[in-house]
Amino acid sequence: MALPWAVCPSLAGTFSTRSAVFLCPCFPAPALRADDDGSAALQSRSHTCTSAHQQGIAILEKELAQLKLPDISGDFRIRHVGKVHYEISRLDLRSFHLPYSRISLVPNVGLQVSISNAFAELDGNWRVKIYFIRDHGSFDLKVENVYIKINLKLGSDASGKPTIDTSDCSTRISRVRVHFWGKFGWLYNLFYGAVESRFRNILESKVCENVVTSVRSELQPYLQTLPVTARIDDKAGIDYSLVAPPTATAQSLDVDLKGEFFSLAHRSTVPFPPLALAFPPDHDRMVYFGASSYFFNTAGFAYHAAGALVFEITDSKIPKGMGFHLNTSTFSAFIPQLEKMYPDMPMKLRLSAPSAPFLNIGPGGLLLKPVVDIQAYAILPSSSLAPLFLLSLTSNVSAVIDVKSGHIVGSLNMGRLRLSLKHSDVGTFQVRMLQSLMNAIASTMLLPRLNERLKEGFPLPLPDRIQLSNILVRFHQNFLLLGADVNYQPLKWR
Repeated sequence: MALPWAVCPSLAGTFSTRSAVFLCPCFPAPALRADDDGSAALQSRSHTCTSAHQQGIAILEKELAQLKLPDISGDFRIRHVGKVHYEISRLDLRSFHLPYSRISLVPNVGLQVSISNAFAELDGNWRVKIYFIRDHGSFDLKVENVYIKINLKLGSDASGKPTIDTSDCSTRISRVRVHFWGKFGWLYNLFYGAVESRFRNILESKVCENVVTSVRSELQPYLQTLPVTARIDDKAGIDYSLVAPPTATAQSLDVDLKGEFFSLAHRSTVPFPPLALAFPPDHDRMVYFGASSYFFNTAGFAYHAAGALVFEITDSKIPKGMGFHLNTSTFSAFIPQLEKMYPDMPMKLRLSAPSAPFLNIGPGGLLLKPVVDIQAYAILPSSSLAPLFLLSLTSNVSAVIDVKSGHIVGSLNMGRLRLSLKHSDVGTFQVRMLQSLMNAIASTMLLPRLNERLKEGFPLPLPDRIQLSNILVRFHQNFLLLGADVNYQPLKWR
């Protein structure tokens, strides 16, 4: 079984070298805040994990109703009767109800689950021996006003995954009522106190034993489904590992995540630091996830380091509707000397980023000004390449960001291109004459390819069976704030 009553395992956080991300417990909303090192903050509402909480309590009720209680036997003396030996056996816990529960934060520990006014019913058999007299019968027992308090300690393991364990558990039963049936049932009712105290001690112990076992066997494996690394493609991945154990305060549960893209071929140190964030105070979504510009810029750094920011275009890749061929005959209209030097030869354009693209996030959105080198070649009859010219292309690019199926997705909008000549192997020419042609190539080939990749998106660090809805996207200085409501999809009870 799963115990989502303990943790609503959705995350919110900033992606930075030491960014804070928050496990989302079901507690009244704390104020949204920002850490000194540029970390993220979470604002959760009391209804954030209602479905998970209710599902977990229902599962816990079924678990407790299946408790196996041991037989009880002993001796006692009754005035004017003497020594009595009794045996209580075949204890059957018919039901265990948990009508009221809540989850709260415990500073420097983690979470506390409090259950009150619980009650249970069970029955069983009794057997008695008084001198040479033996008798047996049945009994009913009702346990009322049961209070259960569970402290859950959150931590992290060597791999950077979250851990959870029970640091303290207590069960207090305020009232136990026992009624014995049979010929000497009245006799058992006389020693109610002795039997009641044993029932109380056994049941209190068994409840906490069950909770400890369930946390270790079910809740801990569930938290381990939180991905600490996510493979994006054959070039890059994202590191979501915890860099420190979670820290609970009276208002929030802080978890430091790495939040960094890396090259699968060769991981290197990111050459720039994260920026400090200042989160807005008021929001109405269940969970918030802040992605700093550092996160997006490590993506550019990782893909550039992996050699993935290269795009080659030949005539076969030119859409038929473009109305031209990629060859020297086409370009000779702008560079006349090409017709003499390389008459009617196919061409190849190699687009590459001389450095990793760097973006900025502000209230107006996500903006970047990438620099792209365009090396043009003539493809000789021998299939070797003859360099023609090297252009530098720049443009103002904006991005539209959204969240779909637990992924950050986006699309780019490109402004007018600006071209400059960095080097020419065919003599001088007017670069501005190529403006329209390069605009067409960028808008019909380069931009759609980039947007197709961004449409696939990058996964958020969500454990199993968590879905996000009612997405909110807001741009702030140096970070993107994603808000969402959280839906927990429980497994069917087996």
